[in-house]
Amino acid sequence: MTSPSTKGSREPQPDEQLEQSLYAKRQKIFPREVHGLYARLRLAGVLGLLGIFYFTPWLRWNGHQAVLLDLPARKFHIFGLTLWPQDFIYLAFLLIIAGLALFFFTALAGRIWCGYACPQTVWTEAFLWLERKVEGDRMKQQKLDAMPMNAKKLRIRATKHTFWILFSVWTGFTFVGYFTPIIELGQRLVQFGLGPWETFWVVFYGFATYGNAGWMREQVCMYMCPYARFQSAMFDKDTLIISYLPERGEPRGSRKRSTNPRELGLGDCIDCTMCVQVCPTGIDIRDGLQYECIACSACIDACDDVMDKMGYQRGLIKYTTQHEMTGGKTHILRPRMVVYAVLLLVVMGIFAYSIGTRTSLGLDVIRDRNRLYRETADGLIENVYTLKILNMDKVAHRYTLSVAGIPGIELFTDMKDIEVTAGDVMELPVRLRADEAELKVRSSKVMFELVASDEPELSVQEEARFLGPR
Repeated sequence: MTSPSTKGSREPQPDEQLEQSLYAKRQKIFPREVHGLYARLRLAGVLGLLGIFYFTPWLRWNGHQAVLLDLPARKFHIFGLTLWPQDFIYLAFLLIIAGLALFFFTALAGRIWCGYACPQTVWTEAFLWLERKVEGDRMKQQKLDAMPMNAKKLRIRATKHTFWILFSVWTGFTFVGYFTPIIELGQRLVQFGLGPWETFWVVFYGFATYGNAGWMREQVCMYMCPYARFQSAMFDKDTLIISYLPERGEPRGSRKRSTNPRELGLGDCIDCTMCVQVCPTGIDIRDGLQYECIACSACIDACDDVMDKMGYQRGLIKYTTQHEMTGGKTHILRPRMVVYAVLLLVVMGIFAYSIGTRTSLGLDVIRDRNRLYRETADGLIENVYTLKILNMDKVAHRYTLSVAGIPGIELFTDMKDIEVTAGDVMELPVRLRADEAELKVRSSKVMFELVASDEPELSVQEEARFLGPR
């Protein structure tokens, strides 16, 4: 017979234990506000990055929006530079530079990107600031969360979410303002005249901001972001990491400020858990390096403040390296860093040179593949081409076209004036004729040159092949 104390109970099966560990309920984190050197640096980064994002679309440059990615017109205005779809290679350069920079700074200083510049961190900091302004500090937030729903709690929560939603809508509006002139977008928003796609992206990006920064927060860093998973591949023993020094802090324990910890057999850690309370991901840095750590340095500021109050030396939690923790010397200049730095500088140099020597005139030569060549009545060999002329300048231009490469070669076209308006592409059929005696090989190289009549320095050359019977 089963006793009353054990009736209806049984040992959980292994599968059930696994399910419990995989689907554990999220413990809500209430990070305490922290002050200190790294907190000020993080605040400066947040204000700077948010300022760039929110105010850049309002800047004007030569009569138009300074930064405007005009997809319908296929023009990308970046201050004084106008890029076209043909300039897509520059985007590839920027992505390569961003990737190499991430590798370089991660190998040097760990997850400094996550702690100071990642959009998830930046917007979460902004949402936390709004939350503290409405709900109060950590203790008040915890008290409010434990309180049963009543009129007061409903009013406070409604106020907080109203501010969050307004901030998110402003974020979505600003995002769309990079693709649609923001002044025009604002006028249509006030008049309730937004188009369906503009409305969709304002709502979508605003909702993403509201969900990621307001609700999911550390869940994005811990479970959704892949960077935390592969960051260890970029770490080595000389990478800066945030670490607790157990040889100095252990054994931990509380004590009075006037007590000598050595007489009690204690280390410098007073087990106040301040480092845990300020952590935005809720980890205990004293347990060692963990993938959830975003290197925000909040625990360093909190611990240094406690050390100051206790009269102890700062640095119980600090930036360090594995080499330093094991008594070695940190090497900043090492092969990995040199390779990353050289690659980064080379790609940045190529990118800068390419932008500096970029011309606003494009020329593509397409040879007629339906016929290799034909012989004219006067015995000349003729090839037919289609030229695509792209004017990537802001004004219209007239052009002169010439060809070289074969002695006596002649160019014929039905169009007397080659004029292309700003941002337009012209298809121009042309014919080349050459004396067969001048063709030394079956396929000869010819060079088309297109020069702007009103701006001779604006020119472009394009190579093509001229086919003959030999």
